[in-house]
Amino acid sequence: MLAMNPSILTLFWHILSHKHYFCHMQLYLDQIGLGVFIVFCTVAAIQVSYYIFLFRRLAVYKPKNAVDNTNEPISVIICARDEADNLINNLPGVMFQEYPSKHEIIVVNDNSTDQSKYIIEEFQKAFTDKLKHLELKQEAKMIIGKKFPLSMGLKSAKFETVLLTDADCVPATEFWVRQFQNTYTEGIEIVLGYGAFHKRPGVLNKLIRFETFHSALQYFSYALAGIPYMGVGRNLSYKRELFMKNKGFSSINMIPSGDDDLFINKVATKKNTAIVVDPASHTLSKAKETWKDWMRQKYRHYTTTKYYKPKHKFWLGLYSFSFGLLFPTFIVAAILFNWWIALSVLAFRWLIQGIIYFKSMKKLNESDLFPFYILLDLWMFVYYIVAFPSFFKKPKQKWD
Repeated sequence: MLAMNPSILTLFWHILSHKHYFCHMQLYLDQIGLGVFIVFCTVAAIQVSYYIFLFRRLAVYKPKNAVDNTNEPISVIICARDEADNLINNLPGVMFQEYPSKHEIIVVNDNSTDQSKYIIEEFQKAFTDKLKHLELKQEAKMIIGKKFPLSMGLKSAKFETVLLTDADCVPATEFWVRQFQNTYTEGIEIVLGYGAFHKRPGVLNKLIRFETFHSALQYFSYALAGIPYMGVGRNLSYKRELFMKNKGFSSINMIPSGDDDLFINKVATKKNTAIVVDPASHTLSKAKETWKDWMRQKYRHYTTTKYYKPKHKFWLGLYSFSFGLLFPTFIVAAILFNWWIALSVLAFRWLIQGIIYFKSMKKLNESDLFPFYILLDLWMFVYYIVAFPSFFKKPKQKWD
């Protein structure tokens, strides 16, 4: 019998050892792939559940039979600081509303250093019986942001129902006031509206409008589900008595933002909150023109989220957390498990999302965004990552 060369035996042993190693490695990777796929399916299921059981509420929402409340008076309040140009462009849209009953427009001129005072006075000459100029010449100590001027406007309002907007906003139609007033029924103290942006060419405009739509999809749907958590000050109405009964903004005076979302988070309930989504009820404002300006604004807004009620933080956090895991787990599952099964799960989520988006965008007059919704969904993932640090930042001590 021929003796086998020791070097051949060594080589054979190495081959067997490496083969055994690679088998173990492949088994280990298969287990990781299966585990990540299970995580991916879980977060996808959470996302689909939000769309089917929560966001669907806005998609299928049908307002109740309209009630004619136009015999009731209403006060419109606008806070402005150095907003001369915006007052020239937007105040006429507020003044020329088709509203048959008494209504007043209060412009709170908060320590402006531009020509705002003289512009408001010129408007007053034409609308003496309607326009009220409340000029503030001193800053309020220990009260940060827009809360003091808004509080002064609310306290000076003659009528029980107040409708709030900003100087850089214009009503989409002459029926804006009517739409809000007619939404009030017995027991309703808060009406949430949609603050849209003018449609302009460019990618940034679409990104900003989609993020605004995405936020509205959430706060409208939560309100319809009986767990309202916020509104936007660009288009918001509530009862003056509700404001007084809750001591105004006293509990949040130290926070620059929050005159809209934190106040609503505190006082809104299942029974006292309604929404109005008709395009005639929208306000329009000019979107930021640079990414830096827009992100600075969003950072400021998101710093208030930490002050929401625990239940709101949980449900909003679960949605954001599951969304943050969706695409990373999809990529790993596609590589280590099975790409077409993982893609099928993601496609099902996109299908459900697309149905909800199509109906909801139509309601909010944002249908031109729908053809890009998958790309915009991918962008929202990046946006969440970029915006995440804002939850831990200290708010800036000013308002804009």
